[in-house]
Amino acid sequence: MRHARVLLTLVVLLPAAAFGQSAGEVERCFQNPAACSSGGGAAPSPAPGSGGAPIAAARPAPPDYASVLRSPEPDRKRIQESLRTLDKYNGPIDGDLQSAATVKAIGDWQKGRGTPAVGKLTPAEVQQLNAEAAKVPIRRIEPTTQTAAAPVATPSNADALKALRDRLAARRKAAEPKAEAASQSLIRDLKAYVAADGKGVAGEQFVTFAKWYADNKASGRAVGAIAPVIDDYGDAKAGAAATTEIRFETRQGADVYSQCLVFAWIEGTPRKNTQAFSCDDVAAVEKWKTDQALKSAWR
Repeated sequence: MRHARVLLTLVVLLPAAAFGQSAGEVERCFQNPAACSSGGGAAPSPAPGSGGAPIAAARPAPPDYASVLRSPEPDRKRIQESLRTLDKYNGPIDGDLQSAATVKAIGDWQKGRGTPAVGKLTPAEVQQLNAEAAKVPIRRIEPTTQTAAAPVATPSNADALKALRDRLAARRKAAEPKAEAASQSLIRDLKAYVAADGKGVAGEQFVTFAKWYADNKASGRAVGAIAPVIDDYGDAKAGAAATTEIRFETRQGADVYSQCLVFAWIEGTPRKNTQAFSCDDVAAVEKWKTDQALKSAWR
């Protein structure tokens, strides 16, 4: 009976709105009045601007740029290649995503998409960048749009031959005084040998010439005019080398004969590696030049 009176008193004291509560809610308020607001039921949330403590909102995670900067080199190079495909980058493909050129290219790409141009990429942006580059068609340069390149002048055979002759002429002109001096020195020795009737250094140095002279003398032929024609001149492994054609005029009675020998030697006092050949024996003369490693300044 006492319990019923207390309950009746509480019902009278509560606002009219409390009658809308369930019996269970009334019972809870009776057991713990402090848990109920003056309006009954659970305490309402603070109204905006009422001074109550606001509920903290969850903060978004910061952009992940570090993962891309630490990605494997092939992945970083692919990013640069994609930027190049999109005409944003023309630097080296070296995987350096922090170079000034690469940072600018990334920023330009981001700016073109309407996002902040930070010059760094998140993993999601890398996927978008590579996918965008993959859609770019392969560019083909049409012949009509090619920039006409300046034609490369290819020298004709005639021009190349003329250039070669000019070079040879320049070398020969530089070597001519030395070659002429060597030839004239030989002529003096040959004439001295003939004048001494087969005695002198020419016969000692050129054994083939000494035999040739002896054969002509035995045949009753006398040696007359001697005329040189330089065949070759240049540097050899043992010194300056010369080969000279010498034309001899021989007489036998009223008959006049022309004979020719090629003299080859290395300059020195005395001459070294001396040889004399028939002018017809071209192979032997060329072999001597090869053996001496002659570098011609004459032809």
